[in-house]
Amino acid sequence: MSRGFLDIIKKELGDGNYLGDEFGGAGGSSGSGLPTGQASNFMFATGIECSYPTTNHGQVRRDELEECHHYGRWEEDLHLVKDLGLKYLRYGLPYYRVHQGPGKYDWEFADGVMAEMKRLEITPILDLMHFGVPDWLGNFQNPELPVHFAEYAGAVARRYPWVRHYTPVNEIYVTAKASAQDGLWNEQLRSERGFVTALKHGVAANILACQSIARVRSDAIIVQAESAEYMHDASAEPRPEISMQNRLRFLSLDLNYAVTPDADILLYLMDNGLSREEYDWFMAGEPPGHQIMGSDYYGHNEKIIKPDGSMLIGEDVFGWYQIVKGYYERYKKPVFHTETNTADLEQAPTWLWKQWLNVLRMRQEGTPVVGFTWYSLTDQIDWDIELAEKKGTVNTNGLYNLDRKPNPVAHAYRELLENYGQITVSPHSELFEITDQAARLKIEV
Repeated sequence: MSRGFLDIIKKELGDGNYLGDEFGGAGGSSGSGLPTGQASNFMFATGIECSYPTTNHGQVRRDELEECHHYGRWEEDLHLVKDLGLKYLRYGLPYYRVHQGPGKYDWEFADGVMAEMKRLEITPILDLMHFGVPDWLGNFQNPELPVHFAEYAGAVARRYPWVRHYTPVNEIYVTAKASAQDGLWNEQLRSERGFVTALKHGVAANILACQSIARVRSDAIIVQAESAEYMHDASAEPRPEISMQNRLRFLSLDLNYAVTPDADILLYLMDNGLSREEYDWFMAGEPPGHQIMGSDYYGHNEKIIKPDGSMLIGEDVFGWYQIVKGYYERYKKPVFHTETNTADLEQAPTWLWKQWLNVLRMRQEGTPVVGFTWYSLTDQIDWDIELAEKKGTVNTNGLYNLDRKPNPVAHAYRELLENYGQITVSPHSELFEITDQAARLKIEV
């Protein structure tokens, strides 16, 4: 009988899935701790596109850091961030290149980049896994992934102890769906059981990584970036399968934050390989650290399903505000708009301002929105086809093009920063305790 991920965790790490605040978390915590240092400032950011899934059944590695020329121009890229006036950068080290095997690491590239980031006083939100894993780990069906990834997260935290902000596993739901349900990346499966397996391994990896990081930084800030999505049913007769998809989108955050899924979603999980013991492990409590819910939104995140089953892009039917409001009401975490862009150069400045007005609207209602990101710094390659095939198409969605010349949206972002760069991190900051101490409830409840 093959071992599941939980058997491996128990053998390697013991029975605990910690509660309490020994390493910065509290069982049932509201997760409302917020950054110190620059805590009085809203976290304006951009990101370096760093996706690295495999395609063609593991034969082709799509490394956006390479394809967008970051490996050769990283110093220039960091200076563009600084020159634009941004203090925060979503940055992903190439996990598949750094982690060479159990206990084996290649830090050469990472050390140079991290040292320059520190010198420039750019605060990294360090992304540890972005859609792919090292070849030696195979793919997201591997039950050993959570334990090995936790080791890697701990090694990163020890090597760069000055880093406080992390996204351990980026877009867990999207990773599992593209890898094991849609057949695009990595294991390229098209099965419900494969999807559930990839999802539970991704969430377990995230939880264990938070624990590893918190052993080094008990005040760690975890920006849990996930895609904010919605499917609109355009049929006069409501379709159960679309309703199901609109509930499945919460799965990664439900398991990560120990929020009980809907009954039929729980049955779906258990029908497709989640054991009762694994479920109990996920529901034991949320991970340690100050937990911030990152919500990524693009026009294609909303889809309209017509009566004949065909699909339309539903850009801005609800928009970021309305969709993310539902996520906030479910999880009650501070919110970070962690990704947005459009590849239309002419419309990009308008899209930027529309997203920002969504942020302001949510803040005006008292929701603690603490950050905003235009993703990414430079144009990207082949994201119009979700990296499925190596065509080399340039997607003009960056602040700068691949020659590092500003796109129109860079000027718009600079204008936004000049006008809003001094706003506070929360319109109701008196609700939060700003402290260098480990994450905890301000008052016991």
